[in-house]
Amino acid sequence: MVIPFASAFRLMTNQSATRPSARPDLVNTMLNKVPEVTIYFWIIKILATTVGETAADFLNSNLGLGLTNTTLVMAAFLVVALAFQFRVRRYVPTIYWLAVVLISVVGTLITDNLTDNFGVSLVTTTTLFAIALAATFAAWYATEKTLSIHSVVTNRRESFYWLTVLFTFALGTAAGDLTAEKLDVGYWKSAVLFGAIIAIVFAAHRFFGLDAILGFWLAYIVTRPLGASLGDYFSQAKADQGLGLGTTATSALFLVTIALVVTYLTTTKKDVTELQEDVLT
Repeated sequence: MVIPFASAFRLMTNQSATRPSARPDLVNTMLNKVPEVTIYFWIIKILATTVGETAADFLNSNLGLGLTNTTLVMAAFLVVALAFQFRVRRYVPTIYWLAVVLISVVGTLITDNLTDNFGVSLVTTTTLFAIALAATFAAWYATEKTLSIHSVVTNRRESFYWLTVLFTFALGTAAGDLTAEKLDVGYWKSAVLFGAIIAIVFAAHRFFGLDAILGFWLAYIVTRPLGASLGDYFSQAKADQGLGLGTTATSALFLVTIALVVTYLTTTKKDVTELQEDVLT
């Protein structure tokens, strides 16, 4: 049985407590492609956002390809990962979370390209990606009548889902850098700020009836600048208000942790929905 983390973000609307039993004809249908929202989901999500920040900096500095070419190379890897993700008919932890890590890196690189290569200000990139994200949500809801990740059971819904995830990472990078650097809040203070916002969202649902789907996506969006701030805090030099671990050590540390948690989930299936468990067994 999956124990959800913060039931505010389970994204189930008007569902009965008992899920339907699996039928033989469900084996070949597309099951939900997104994991159950448990504590493991949020742990890996924050770790992946941190890796997105530090790995993007590491690749840009060490590959010698330049920011644009590095973006193209990582985008190619992301396309391959998403091709595998779209081919499977159910949630597969290794494939899903590999796609999340890569889309985190690519989202960061896109924002860095706009800022560093094209001189677009962080205020502008934050605004543009916020508009793009809002437009994606609007198109998704207008087409599918739901934004719940518990109903990602068609290719079209999955396309909306991954486009939304990409924009959340790009927006989060811009917002995190804007807060920590441009506004001079600092990395660890920014992390505390964004962590507090997530806590407020949870409290708003828990005690004041904030819609579960809205609450989930608000928390999901804010985890990106939280992760970016944490990544910069761990990797940046002490002279720049960081811990000075560097991008190599920070990326390696968080990637290993992600791999361990994903391996655990693959073995235990603790983030697989009950319907999928019925079909697989």
